[in-house]
Amino acid sequence: MYAILDIETTGGQFNEEGITEIAIYKFDGHEVVDQFISLVNPEIPIQPFVVKLTGINNAMLRSAPKFYEVAKRIIEITTDCVIVAHNASFDYRILRTEFRRLGYDFEAKTLCTVELAKKLIPEQPSYSLGKLVRALGIPMADRHRASGDAMATTKLFKMLLEKDVEKTIVKDFIKLEVEKGISPKFLDIVNQMPAKTGVYYIYKEDGTLIYIGKSQNIKKRVNQHFTGITTKSKRIQAEVFTITYDETGSELIALLKESQEVKVNRPRYNRSQKKSVFPVALYAEKDSNGYINLRLEKADGRKKEITSFASLQEGKNALFRFTSKYHLCQKLTGLYQTKKECFQYKIKECDGACIGEVTPEVYNLRVQQFISENSFENKSIVLIDRGRNVNERSAILIENGIYKGYAYYDLNYQITNIDILKNILVPMQHNRDVKNIIQSYIRKSKSIKILQF
Repeated sequence: MYAILDIETTGGQFNEEGITEIAIYKFDGHEVVDQFISLVNPEIPIQPFVVKLTGINNAMLRSAPKFYEVAKRIIEITTDCVIVAHNASFDYRILRTEFRRLGYDFEAKTLCTVELAKKLIPEQPSYSLGKLVRALGIPMADRHRASGDAMATTKLFKMLLEKDVEKTIVKDFIKLEVEKGISPKFLDIVNQMPAKTGVYYIYKEDGTLIYIGKSQNIKKRVNQHFTGITTKSKRIQAEVFTITYDETGSELIALLKESQEVKVNRPRYNRSQKKSVFPVALYAEKDSNGYINLRLEKADGRKKEITSFASLQEGKNALFRFTSKYHLCQKLTGLYQTKKECFQYKIKECDGACIGEVTPEVYNLRVQQFISENSFENKSIVLIDRGRNVNERSAILIENGIYKGYAYYDLNYQITNIDILKNILVPMQHNRDVKNIIQSYIRKSKSIKILQF
């Protein structure tokens, strides 16, 4: 758990400040599960510049509870939590100072979203909370009030967790859990998993990530690991300490996250992909008569492919649909060379006579249209898919034919403004696997939307 907080103070000399307002959101890595927000009577005057900045004045605080009256609630909501704040050293120091005045030694692990943002969102012109969330398109209300700043920090932290592909933040949190010496049982772990689409991460007791998987039902898939009898399942059962997960909403993002994070983290029980997941590719070449022929062949990295498939049969099924949609000649796709295939696809055997009815120039325009619509080479597009909740959408950015990464957004201007989109983007690597994952998903999905820019 994380306790994401913001504190407003009276201002004044170092270590003599008093708290005027505090807001704490208890965050489980996915959503806020508890909160505490209160004005606090600091029992000392507020500096005039602070009144002007926050709008909190001495009159507002006369009837507010004093710190000792809210101290128990603060301890309760922060127990066993990592303290997260924007410029955490300041908020943590103020909190410790107030508790020290009561004779209590308040201690907790801390995380600073300023430092995390500098690492995970580099080259920003400013890392002040207001300017940073504006650059990221994060809505912010009640600036310089504890509740507004703490909620903005919560949304920022959630985005930083998503951008942390190496899982450094989560690994450090797991090490903290290990210090407590409590290992959850299989049933407890399964019960914590959602029956939703996403990626899950299996860790050993020392915080080592040993397996990454994806599923449209994380709970069901994790349960299969714990009830499986394969060698890999038994090893996972013997070594698992805890499992974390990232909901993605979009199956496409789950596929892309899994592909990237397996390559980055190299978990022990994920098989290294020595062979391509898409071993069959579709190529185009002109014949002696000037017509563009399409051919399914074994993937060859030295040749420029249009798209790829997980199997020859999947390729043939797709190519059959393409010939019908784009009015392509069956003979020039090399599809129907046997009577068995002709029977399977319920067509007459093609003799290629239709080619004589159109010139190579006219026919090749059909092929070029097919290639253009089924390849994103040199295109700049955004793929819009479902998000993690009903108010959210996901966006996948492809710029000049290169996959750049994905993001989640609540407001349309976050994707129509390309600068904001790039700021909130989780940057990902472009390679043949992700290109083919995206192309395969586009072919099969009926819900995905494509924006050109």
